[in-house]
Amino acid sequence: MNKADIITKVHETLNTTKADAERAVECVIDSITNSLKSGQEVSIAGLGIFSAKMREARTARNPRTGEAIEVPAMRVPKFRAAKGLKDAVK
Repeated sequence: MNKADIITKVHETLNTTKADAERAVECVIDSITNSLKSGQEVSIAGLGIFSAKMREARTARNPRTGEAIEVPAMRVPKFRAAKGLKDAVK
């Protein structure tokens, strides 16, 4: 399932126009992204928790040349699945 499939599902469920469904999906995604950018966690009951964590700087290797590359410290998104989602997937 991709973003277009989610938009179609929202469109069918809410009986709205496809444009309204797309705006709704975009709004949810933008809200999650903006919250993570500002350092907040996003908790969705039954789905899980989205958060941002710091990844430390490290040395990596270029697989083609074998050359060492310094990867800087950065914030990365993280997702922890809720128990309900884990149980549903089992």
